[in-house]
Amino acid sequence: MKKLILLGSIAMLMMAQQKKAPASPPAETSVAIDGKTISVKYSAPSMKGRKIFGGLVPYGQVWRAGANSATALHTEADLMIGTLTVPAGDYTLYVWPAEKELTLIVNKQTGQWGTEYSEGRDLGRVKMTMSKAPAPVEVYKMTLSPTGGKKATLKLEWEETVASVPVTVK
Repeated sequence: MKKLILLGSIAMLMMAQQKKAPASPPAETSVAIDGKTISVKYSAPSMKGRKIFGGLVPYGQVWRAGANSATALHTEADLMIGTLTVPAGDYTLYVWPAEKELTLIVNKQTGQWGTEYSEGRDLGRVKMTMSKAPAPVEVYKMTLSPTGGKKATLKLEWEETVASVPVTVK
């Protein structure tokens, strides 16, 4: 009986060791403004010594703004993201990277795998403000941070790039 328990314990330990954390774990950011929640769910890849923008994420091609499943935006309020009007609801976020700028794409298709993109379903696009990170950002990060009143900032950070766009609850 002791041998059976010991074998069972060893088997369970081996199975636990084989389950590794995903390479790009799920992540989420959210903010409540004027009693309404805005949230973004994405997967957070790591640099792992790779060149990101202009390398892993090529310029001039749509990027899923994360890894794995498509990056999902949910808003309980009508928004202005930069100059783009976004009605309350569910959307997918993509990014169009260029050498000197990132453009945020808000797409009406939801629930798809991250690389399934239909330009015909775009709600719209808005240019993001670019800056250089003070230090390399190993793990991709998105944040929604309140900035006062009915405003917040959506920020994307990875490698040496920081891109942001204002978000206002209408």
